[in-house]
Amino acid sequence: MPRAARVTAPLAAAGAIDRTELRRAYRPDEEQVVAERLEQARLVSSELADATAIARALVKGIRAHKPSGVDAFLQAYDLGSDEGIAMMCLAEALLRIPDAHTADELIADKLSGADWSEKLGQSDSAFVNAATFSLLLTGKVLEGAQDRSGNWKAALGRAVGRLGEPVVRTAVREAMKILGRNFVFGRTIDEALKRAEPERKKNLSHSFDMLGEAAKTFEDAERYRQSYAQALDRIAKEARGGLSKSPGISVKLTALHPRFEYTHRDEAIAAVVPVVRELALKASAADVHFTIDAEEADRLELQMDVFEALLADDALFANGWSGFGIAIQAYQKRAAPLCDWVIEAARAHGRKLMCRLVKGAYWDTEIKAAQVGGLPDYPVFTRKVATDVSYLACARKLLAASDVIYPAFATHNANTIGQVKALAGTREFEFQRLHGMGEELYEELAGLERHLGDTPTPVRIYAPVGSHKELLAYLVRRLLENGANSSFVNRIADEQISVDDLVRDPVAELQALQPKRNPKIILPRDVFGAQRRNSAGLDLSDPLERQPILERLQAMEGRSWTAKPTLGSGAARPVTSPHDRRKEVGTVFEASAEDVDLMVRAGHAAQVAWDTTGGEARARLLERTADLYEEHREEFYSLCIREGGKTLTDAV
Repeated sequence: MPRAARVTAPLAAAGAIDRTELRRAYRPDEEQVVAERLEQARLVSSELADATAIARALVKGIRAHKPSGVDAFLQAYDLGSDEGIAMMCLAEALLRIPDAHTADELIADKLSGADWSEKLGQSDSAFVNAATFSLLLTGKVLEGAQDRSGNWKAALGRAVGRLGEPVVRTAVREAMKILGRNFVFGRTIDEALKRAEPERKKNLSHSFDMLGEAAKTFEDAERYRQSYAQALDRIAKEARGGLSKSPGISVKLTALHPRFEYTHRDEAIAAVVPVVRELALKASAADVHFTIDAEEADRLELQMDVFEALLADDALFANGWSGFGIAIQAYQKRAAPLCDWVIEAARAHGRKLMCRLVKGAYWDTEIKAAQVGGLPDYPVFTRKVATDVSYLACARKLLAASDVIYPAFATHNANTIGQVKALAGTREFEFQRLHGMGEELYEELAGLERHLGDTPTPVRIYAPVGSHKELLAYLVRRLLENGANSSFVNRIADEQISVDDLVRDPVAELQALQPKRNPKIILPRDVFGAQRRNSAGLDLSDPLERQPILERLQAMEGRSWTAKPTLGSGAARPVTSPHDRRKEVGTVFEASAEDVDLMVRAGHAAQVAWDTTGGEARARLLERTADLYEEHREEFYSLCIREGGKTLTDAV
């Protein structure tokens, strides 16, 4: 096989913490996983009473005040409205549209389909009204264009005709910037640290995220490395003794290598581990937090390779550093087993680690990828309440391991805050929130703790740093995660939803649902409904699925194939592998002109019988052929690799 096809290492490297149970939990049946999580997450009556009381007090306090900033914006433009969907489409599409003409057409289409004027002046938030007004193409563009009836849509059409699409495009991008400035903490780390100072005086700390998506080139990776290194150098100067008070940084491993994926595992790990080690040493020396951020599910194995390599590095922990950590996504079915694995790894290496527990921001991506790939199931839960239950189960595990884990709970949900506090008791932990969101919620929490005489819970702000160019991908994830009308951010503002509904126990809610899997999100194999079954794919990022395939391909390495016409004889010639001509794949008998003539005549003779077969019978034959392809897929993979010179990924 070619080099790129050999994408695996032994399932458990020498000295590594075993991952077998974790791997089995990648895409299991959702009903089974939910049953396990319900038992793990269930609160005893006293815990549930405490959690509900805290959540109820927080909700009532928030509803007594009008939301501001991004919270207000997300409520005004939730994804259940035409305007919210248009905003989402604009933000997402502007990420990937390279030419001005296409961007103009998209903007015209999305703006004409939404009534922005309904939102103008309807909010008490100056930020919401500013963003709305910019979406109406700013005062300059609309000056003199509004008709007496206040028809903003007609005004928009006249403005576009009078000034041209480039002005419109610029105005819409300005609207994105207005929104972006409320999500991004600073354009540079210096600007961010300066902005953080007033909040630090309120005993708030920060985790800085240098904005930017996965590196596309090695030049990108080097630029991100320098960005992280410079940020850590500056953060080190702000360290104030004690991890809970000092700022920290979150690192995306995909930013440090352009092919941080399973097909390039050996190369990527060899390149990324030294870079992350260099950065982690800076964090260790300054005694600040250093968290490996969560990304797509198919990268988790590689993240764990890097995480475990650093965990075994005594130089990082020589000074007793306990700021090294990893983010865990509760929406993944394997989140609870991952908590178990991290706890076991920490104990095996004698380390104290930080674990950031998040709900997860790539849900749509994971669902779509499984459907496109024809995979057996999803790696994530299909109901939001199942994610809430998983979060609670993970929180219980992390808090129970306080000897080796310092948990950080990232949430904007009052119910989750109440549950975590009820579970935690006197154990140390912190809450985290996104910059621009949840400010009112955590102010209410601080007030409630003062009123009850409780020790204040440390709160850390996840603070993105970067330019507008780097913002949009992050903005899209935040809008998807928090803009949906099912999100707590939106539900808490809806006075039609009672406080009792908002603070309902997610365990009881999920327990009452049947089936546990969301019936509207069908399995990947059934996405075409009654029309046909989706073709079965193969998840090569899963070692338990990949390894048996590689072993069977290896067993077929010496197999010789023969291909010959069904009629005639033909002349034989050997077939060799294009990546190594010394390796013979088999023999092909090439048909002569006379053989082809014979086959054509035979085909004509059979045509009458084929025509009388009927469409349904022919369809059944095609479906049976497709089934045979799937049943013998390893043989086809082998031929694609050995004869066609393909990588395993392309063969699949």
